[in-house]
Amino acid sequence: MLVKWIRCTVVDRRGFERGQRKWAGLLGEPGFRGQGGGWSRQRPGVAHIFAFWESRAFYDSFMARSHDRLAAAQSGTFKDAQAKLFEYRFDVKTGFEPRFSDTDLIRVALCRIHEERVEHFTLMQEKVWNPAMAGSPGMIRGMFAEAPEQEFLILSMWRSAAEHGKYRTERVERLALRAQTEADVAALSGDIVDLEPSWTV
Repeated sequence: MLVKWIRCTVVDRRGFERGQRKWAGLLGEPGFRGQGGGWSRQRPGVAHIFAFWESRAFYDSFMARSHDRLAAAQSGTFKDAQAKLFEYRFDVKTGFEPRFSDTDLIRVALCRIHEERVEHFTLMQEKVWNPAMAGSPGMIRGMFAEAPEQEFLILSMWRSAAEHGKYRTERVERLALRAQTEADVAALSGDIVDLEPSWTV
């Protein structure tokens, strides 16, 4: 499965949201699995979109045919758009599927890893972070995905901000020590996204 993460700064909120609803046109596309997104809790005006495709071939075909027509509705409503593609590697918890209807909040982390530490980082995701997140009340599902240049995307879906907050304060520092995260990570950025149900396709 291919994951596309788009982040942008919105300059015309009403126009952007109107355009976002036009992406419902994705539903007939071969290989399309789902799309959702919302607003950053930490950065005013920043929107995040997550799109899921069965494979790179289906995605490339869509980009060549239909993408520009659907995207035209949002032209001029945002700036500083960044898009990245990731290949799905494994679930966080079990049974990941690109569904957004039971989710209020998405936590997204982008990690760039030292080349010689990639194997260790991946192992720690499976052995330390995944069990901790999977055992957290309110964490519904998640995924771990990889891009070139030792970049990894960790996406987790949560029932509510309150439950995500409990996990963070209680666990993160202790887990980071156990997983030797500091030694693995060259750069880390992330965000917490309040989902907009009307953007879900």
